Amino acid sequence: MEQHIYGVTELNLLVKQKLDGVSELRRVFVRGELSNYKIHPTGHHFFNLKDPDGVLSCIMYAQSAAGLRFRPENGMRVILQGRVSVFPRNGAYQLYCNSITPEGAGELALGLEQLKRRLYAEGLFDPAHKKPLPRFPEKIAVITAASGDAVRDIIHILKRRYPLAKVLVLSVHVQGDRAPAEIVGAIRYANRWRVADLIITGRGGGPAEDLWAFNDERIIRAIYESELPVISAVGHEPDETLADFAADVRASTPSNAAELVVPNQVEVLRFLRDTGSWLEKQESARLAALRQRLDALASKRVLTDHMAYIQDCRMRLVHVQQRLGDLAGALVERKRFRFAALAAALDAMSPLKVLSRGYAMAQGADGQILRSSRDTEPGADVKVTLGDGGFTCTVKSLFEKERPI
Repeated sequence: MEQHIYGVTELNLLVKQKLDGVSELRRVFVRGELSNYKIHPTGHHFFNLKDPDGVLSCIMYAQSAAGLRFRPENGMRVILQGRVSVFPRNGAYQLYCNSITPEGAGELALGLEQLKRRLYAEGLFDPAHKKPLPRFPEKIAVITAASGDAVRDIIHILKRRYPLAKVLVLSVHVQGDRAPAEIVGAIRYANRWRVADLIITGRGGGPAEDLWAFNDERIIRAIYESELPVISAVGHEPDETLADFAADVRASTPSNAAELVVPNQVEVLRFLRDTGSWLEKQESARLAALRQRLDALASKRVLTDHMAYIQDCRMRLVHVQQRLGDLAGALVERKRFRFAALAAALDAMSPLKVLSRGYAMAQGADGQILRSSRDTEPGADVKVTLGDGGFTCTVKSLFEKERPI
C-alpha cells in the first residue's frame, strides 16, 4: 500500500480540522500569566499565556478586544476563554481568545458565564418574551435605594420630561446579601397589586462587586416572570449584568431609564399643537365642502319650487303607468296568440274533426271502439257515430278489407 505524502499546508489543514472537531476545545477556560503582550495597529491583541512549565500562544481579535473593561499588562494573572485551533500558515496551534478576566475575579466570572449560558438555554433572555413599554405611563414604580443618587436622578428627569406620571419608590438594598431577596419581593409586590404601569430597577455605578446583586438568579427569574414591563438601569454604560439580558429594556444609566419610559412634554405639546392645527384645517375644508354642497342643493328646483317635486313625481307615475299598460297589453297579446295556436293544434287532433270529413266511429255494446271486423260478430249490436249524430245497428255479416293484388 503506497504511503500518502502530505504537503505542509495540507498537513496543517488536517491538524486544524482535527482540532476544530474536538468539542472540548471549542470553548475552554485557561488560567495563566500574560507575557509578551502586544496590540497591533489593526486592533488585534497578540500575547502568550504561561505557567511555570509551558507557554500558550494567543490572539484576541479587535472585535472581542473592544469589550475589555481593563488594560491587560504583562505579568497579570488572568483566566482566558476561547477556542483552540491551528493557524495553517505556520502550523502553530493557539488560543483564539474571546474574553480576558483578571484571576482575582476569575471564579466569579466563570460562574457567571455558566449561569448566563444556562438561563439563556432556558429562554429567559429570549427577545420574543420582551414586552413593549406603554407610550404614556400614568404610574412608574422605581425599585432602588431610596437614599441613592439614582432615585434622585430618575425623579428629577421624570418631573422635567413628563410631570403627569406618578412615581412610586419601593426602597430596597441594591448591594450585599439582602439585596436579591428585597428586589425580588418588590418586583412581585408591584405585579401583585398593580401599583404601576411599568418598573424601573437598578442603581448607580460602582465596582463590579457592588453591582453583583443584579446577577443573582432569583432577580433574573423575577424579572422574566413580571407581567409589568421591566427596565434594567444598573451602573453606567460599560456595566453589564444578567438583569440587563432578562429585562424588557436595558438602559445605560438610571437617568437614561427615565428618558426611555416617558415622552418629553415639550415634544408632546408640539405634537398636540401640530395635530390641532391639522384637524382645524381638515374640519375647515370639510365644512367648506359641506357648505358648497348645501348651496348647490338650495339652488335645485325641488327646493325653489315646492310643487315641482310633486309634479315631477306625477309625471314619473304617469310614465310608469303607461309603461305598465303597454307591457300588460303586450303580455296579453302574446298569451292570446299562444292560446289560439294551441287551440288550433288541439282541434286538428280532435277525432270529431275526422268524423266531419265523412268518417264514422263504431263501438261495441261494451263501448269499446271497433278497429277490426274481428272485434264483433253477426247479430251483435253496434253503435255508429257520425260527424253529425249517429245510429245503432245489428251486424248482419262480416267481411275483411280487400288487399291489393
